[in-house]
Amino acid sequence: MKYVPHGYQDYVTAMIKDRPATAQWVDMGMGKTVSTMTAFADLMHDDVRISRTLVIAPLRVAKDTWTREASKWDHLQYLKLSRVLGSADERRRALEEPADIYVINRENVPWLVDFYQRDWPFDGVIIDEASSFKNHNSKRFKALRKVRPLIKHIVQLTGTPNPNNLLDLWAQVYLLDRGERLGRTITAFRNEYFLPGRRNGHIIYDWVPRKGAKEAIYEKLSDICYSMRAEDWLTMPDRIDNVIDVHLPDEALRQYLQMERDLIIELGDSEIAALNAAALSNKLLQMANGAAYDDTGRPQLVHDAKLEALDEVIEETDTLLVYYSYRHDRDRILQRYPYARTLDDEKDIADWNAGRIKLLLAHPASSGHGLNLQDGGHVICWFGLPWSLELYQQANARLHRQGQQHSVIIHHIIARNTMDGHVLKVLQAKASGQDALLNALKARIEEVIS
Repeated sequence: MKYVPHGYQDYVTAMIKDRPATAQWVDMGMGKTVSTMTAFADLMHDDVRISRTLVIAPLRVAKDTWTREASKWDHLQYLKLSRVLGSADERRRALEEPADIYVINRENVPWLVDFYQRDWPFDGVIIDEASSFKNHNSKRFKALRKVRPLIKHIVQLTGTPNPNNLLDLWAQVYLLDRGERLGRTITAFRNEYFLPGRRNGHIIYDWVPRKGAKEAIYEKLSDICYSMRAEDWLTMPDRIDNVIDVHLPDEALRQYLQMERDLIIELGDSEIAALNAAALSNKLLQMANGAAYDDTGRPQLVHDAKLEALDEVIEETDTLLVYYSYRHDRDRILQRYPYARTLDDEKDIADWNAGRIKLLLAHPASSGHGLNLQDGGHVICWFGLPWSLELYQQANARLHRQGQQHSVIIHHIIARNTMDGHVLKVLQAKASGQDALLNALKARIEEVIS
């Protein structure tokens, strides 16, 4: 296929080639993969500024997206890609193959760094979905930090740069500039821009930005971080968000409130217990969905209220993508609708997009990146919500993206007077904070391409 880039894609390619380190915070569905690969192809074969490129990506994206994009576009088909996946022996064989671009899943970055040690061969690095490097204590961050001085050209791609809070930016930005803008340590970053929030003695539970800190951070990043929102550059389908209120049966609500109060309840001959606040939150969300795991790991039924609400959505919809939270959610939906399919492999994706699946079940953690599902439907239903803004936004973007021919309807089944409503509010609040960052750093591309 002939590549005819949008103006903003030319801008992305130019920025990547012009600067040795950039973060491209580009919305899902805007073609950032082909824009980035075009830049690195030029850097390797025209400008000859780098010799070998490493792509670090989520596993599903590493398996499919980059090789598919290279084979799709005429101007990239000469590139040789090698997927460094599978067992250790399979990964070693893939590294021995002569190639332009090597693609590895992010979990194997520590293995790769240890494999090469001081002989690190990749002078170009692309981190796809870079927010997965936000944790400064993670093995993947520490490993890549070791070889960062050996990398000449690095690019980060994501649509969700700070899905939780501004503290998540430090590790990502450090991999770009080695501490030049936000400090060489997370401690220095916190001390300059944040104040302790909730605490218990010496234990600090969270940090809050100092007055003017957000604006100062945005300014620091403005020369290397570029934000592009799909609605500014593409004709996006309308998005309709709908909340379906569910009233729990009296007995189920009584059990829920007892669990919330006592951290333990008995269901039949089983006991459901939570040892701490995090475990309690998880148990309450399970109960809101309709079942909870007991101490032996068996799901105990609490109610079918959400399944009954799902009945109505299915009845009104030709094809439906349902996101579930727990295995017992999936199993109860499959028991109720034996014709439903779970999203497991490439055949499921192809069948969905071909209209051969009426009801597709997916977990947001396994379907949030790199999947194009917009051809198979335009209605999403959240049976249970995740705490993660990144998972939530990425999962919605599987249907709400360029190429979608219909308005996208996103249903949220919310059990009233439960944790469900709180999770939805938290996601909305996180989105507001992230939007502030992206708007502050929005690239003024009109000036460049006009």
